[in-house]
Amino acid sequence: MTKQEVEMRELDELHASDRVNEDERSAFEAQTGGADAHNGVLAQDADSEKPHHAMSTAKRLFAQMKNQRIRLSIVGASIVLYTVFNIAAPMYSAIVVNEIWAAVQAAWKTGAAFSVGWGPNGLGTHLVVVSLLYFGVWAFYYLQCVLMASVAENLNLTLRKAIAAKLEKLPLSFFDRNQPGEVLSKVTNDLDRISEVMQTGFLKLIMSVATIVGSIVMMIVYSWLLTLVFLVFVCVNLVITKIVAGKNLEVAAARQEAVGHLTGAVEEYYQGRDVIKASNREEGSAAHIEGLTEDVRAVAQKADFLTNCINPLIRMFNRFSQAIVALLGGGMMLQGSMSIGVLQAFFQYMNQVGEPITEASFMINSMQSALASAERTFAMLDEPEETPDPAPPNVVEEPVRGRVEFRHVRFGYESGRPLMKDVDFVAEPGKKVAIVGTTGAGKTTLINLLMRFYDVDAGHITLDGVDTRTMSRHGLRREFGMVLQDTWLFGGTVAENIAYGRPDATREQIIAAAKAAHADFFIRTLPKGYDTVLDNEANNLSVGQRQLLTIARVFLADPAMLIFDEATSSVDTRTEQAIAKAMGALMANRTSFVIAHRLSTIRDADLILYMEHGDIVEHGTHEQLLSRAGAYAKLYNSQFA
Repeated sequence: MTKQEVEMRELDELHASDRVNEDERSAFEAQTGGADAHNGVLAQDADSEKPHHAMSTAKRLFAQMKNQRIRLSIVGASIVLYTVFNIAAPMYSAIVVNEIWAAVQAAWKTGAAFSVGWGPNGLGTHLVVVSLLYFGVWAFYYLQCVLMASVAENLNLTLRKAIAAKLEKLPLSFFDRNQPGEVLSKVTNDLDRISEVMQTGFLKLIMSVATIVGSIVMMIVYSWLLTLVFLVFVCVNLVITKIVAGKNLEVAAARQEAVGHLTGAVEEYYQGRDVIKASNREEGSAAHIEGLTEDVRAVAQKADFLTNCINPLIRMFNRFSQAIVALLGGGMMLQGSMSIGVLQAFFQYMNQVGEPITEASFMINSMQSALASAERTFAMLDEPEETPDPAPPNVVEEPVRGRVEFRHVRFGYESGRPLMKDVDFVAEPGKKVAIVGTTGAGKTTLINLLMRFYDVDAGHITLDGVDTRTMSRHGLRREFGMVLQDTWLFGGTVAENIAYGRPDATREQIIAAAKAAHADFFIRTLPKGYDTVLDNEANNLSVGQRQLLTIARVFLADPAMLIFDEATSSVDTRTEQAIAKAMGALMANRTSFVIAHRLSTIRDADLILYMEHGDIVEHGTHEQLLSRAGAYAKLYNSQFA
């Protein structure tokens, strides 16, 4: 996994912690009238496969290839030469066929043996020339395909590098607006589509247009009447293609919907297989899947028929046109107005025009799809970035004491619609601060502001008297260690996961951190102990075991301040008690922020902040808040009633 992928996934997991950021925004939107403003420029609508600004997107896409002008120039020259050779070959073949026909007739009349002459105007010379023309067609087609593949992949690499650099600079709000799958689709599917179309569709479109124009010109030169007959059938083919393509799009959409229903049901039943078995619903589930599968079969059969029926239908009308042209051409030959060589050349030009025209709809749709992908890619590259760090940044004096102050902090996810209106508190060095409240109260938002995943709209947040906005983000975040409710592990060994925040740690230090987090005992039961490789989701570990590894990671990093988000929610009671003692030792002399849902875990906190609708409505110790019989007391009593 690359550094960019790791960092993007870490941000996603941070946002997922407590599943509160979304809840807080949802609660905020419910109060303020909706979430329209969260629909960013990257939102995909039903017309997403058509670019909204095709010309400007195309210009910008080609501007990305400015460092490949030599290759593109050679490709352009190859297309011109390919077209010239492709048009000249049938024209010259007319001469060759006429020469062969004349030689055959002469041999037939005189009874002499058929021979191939090699003089300047001999038949052998003509055969060599026409062979070289067809060889030139192949050579220049091959050259432009090879070069265009290189151009497309270099363009893909350029855009991937730009996106990778962009992801490092995007604020957390971007990842809040966009689902991980949507972002990954832009990084992978959209870029692959651009590359594929640049290599095939775009190149084929240019060659087809040039070949069609040149071939039709030559056909008109040979016979305007035969050309008119052919073009009538071409128009019929285009009408048929348009009608079938429209039906095909409708059926394809229905197939996608049916496949989506089937996939969703299979995933749901697979994840709920234990409940299905316990409820004796195997037969009902199987019947439901069978019904959905039958729906997919029926609509897929119709879609496949429409997809496969168009080519035979088009070819049938092409054969009709060829038959009529052959009859008319034969009449012209009898009248002496057309030679056999010209007629066969005319047939070659018909083939060169017919195939590209029948594929024109596909090629144009491919180009539109690629431009839509490029438009989405550029929209992401144009996203507002995090405000740059100040230069030079302020630095907190070592050792960091850990005094954190929020002074009249105001913040909202949307401009002019504040969630926090006036947050004011002080976390003294070495103290434990608990943040409590109902879902959507603003607990995780407060932590995100502390870590500068978002910047405040007004007010100040200071660390040891230094405004965090005057510090570099790296310098601020290295002073914090975080344990999230939703664990995050990456593909690698257990030891590498523990040492993620401190990659230079020794094996002895890693083991010591695991022991402190009470993870050593289960790590040693794994097949290869600390060298056991975890998959990307660490599915070979239980939720509680993954939680212990993230706690061990913080023990090893040994930061100046700590943030815990219900860090023991996934472990058993005995392990929780043991971890609580270890965490107590870790918190000693460190400022700690604890997001709590079970109030029994934070009764010993030095300061409890009770939040509602983004603001702190009560603060104090556990005993002080209970004595006031306010909102905190009601929440506490509701848990222990």
